Amino acid sequence: MLPQSCLIVVPCYNEAERLALDEFRAVLARWPNLQFLFVNDGSQDDTWSMLSAFAQEEEGALALELPKNSGKAEAVRQGMLEALLLSDAQYIGFFDADLATPLSEIECLAQGLEKNANCWIAAGSRVRRLGSQIERKPIRHYLGRIFATVVSILLGISIYDSQCGAKLFRRQAVETLFEDLFISAWFFDVELFARLITKGPKLPINELAYEQPLRKWKEVGGSKIKATTFLKAPWELFRIYRHYFK
Repeated sequence: MLPQSCLIVVPCYNEAERLALDEFRAVLARWPNLQFLFVNDGSQDDTWSMLSAFAQEEEGALALELPKNSGKAEAVRQGMLEALLLSDAQYIGFFDADLATPLSEIECLAQGLEKNANCWIAAGSRVRRLGSQIERKPIRHYLGRIFATVVSILLGISIYDSQCGAKLFRRQAVETLFEDLFISAWFFDVELFARLITKGPKLPINELAYEQPLRKWKEVGGSKIKATTFLKAPWELFRIYRHYFK
């Protein structure tokens, strides 16, 4: 059993050919207090038919269809808010549909929240260390290091990996952090930390956010985010800073 009931939002856009539903089925059987909410973000393939059928087959699976493609940030936001209505899970988070972060890491994130009483966010962190299996292209690794350094300076916090697509939140944090639209389509993770600083409890950020080093992570082909997306990062980060801190 997981230490607390958990619901994981999985945003999906044209994932019919690579959605590993058997892996979701396996962890649902392993952890009875786990649920998944799949959000179909206006897919043009058979994603929705697969998700709706899976939700009918599996008690722990839920499915939400958005009328049009809105982007990952909005799909996650809608899913997180819908989770509050559909479930009484105490921990609510999101994972990427490609399972670059294995579903087994849900347990580590849940334990991160469990052992840090004031923590609102347990964020997966792709730290290469002894005993871990982090498989990432060098160019993305180095771009990620530069990006994380800039984010750390911008927000005034020490963060290794803001962009990992695996994060878990305490239930009471979800409405505060997700009620408003994000201003950045691809860097909304940075906005989550900005919102935590400006709207969260008046506690040190090290108590409110916890980075959980992942045991496994593997870069999966077909990512919607291209390396060129990071060329937009300076302008996007400026917009985020101006919006939340000016």
